[in-house]
Parts: sequence; C-alpha cells; structure tokens
Amino acid sequence: MKVQTFVRGGLAAALLLALASALPGTAQAANLEVKIDNFTFGPQKLTVKVGDTVTWINEDDIPHTVVSTGKFRSKALDTEDKYSFTFTTPGTFEYFCGLHPHMQGSIVVETGSAATGANPTP
Repeated sequence: MKVQTFVRGGLAAALLLALASALPGTAQAANLEVKIDNFTFGPQKLTVKVGDTVTWINEDDIPHTVVSTGKFRSKALDTEDKYSFTFTTPGTFEYFCGLHPHMQGSIVVETGSAATGANPTP
C-alpha cells in the first residue's frame, strides 16, 4: 500500500466523521449553567436531557455549596468557583446550599438524547 493512498484514506475518514457530527439531529450533550448570586440559584428550575452537564458558578461574595442528598455534593465554592455534574439518569433532582438551606433549586432530567439547550422555568 502506498503512503499516499493511506494518507488519502485517513483524510477521507476524518472528513466523513466531521460531517457526520455536524448533521442535524446528531445528539450532543449540552453544557448548561446555573448562577449563584444574592443567595439564589438562577434559574431556580432547569430542564435538561440525559447526558447534559450543569455547571454552578458562584457569583456571590460569600461561599455556597450545591447539594442533592444522595446524588451529588460540591465543596464550598468561593466567588467565581464552579462545580459541574453530568446527569446520567432521568428524574427530578432537588438541590440546596448546604450552608444556606433556604437556597433551593431543581434540575429536571428528561429521557432521550442529550440536547443542545434547556428550557429554564421561572
């Protein structure tokens, strides 16, 4: 086999892979954010798909945590610190700040392929 044939075949395979991943309907996991500011999670309720990752970002000037009992728990997040969690099962995940339990939110994880967006609910 000539080197040129091998290289050409490799380039063709890479091009096909790139095109396939750009086709409409190709599911890709979304990366979504929840801001922590003024003792609130925003949005307070977020709807995502299985496989999506949610990142909480502390924009408050004091530490906060993100806790869903038995599911996930962040370390104390100082200002501008982030915590991410990838949802692998459907369901509703209620969470709160372990330092300020009145701060609450929820993530609703829907079945199906990961989405490229989410539907925040007021």
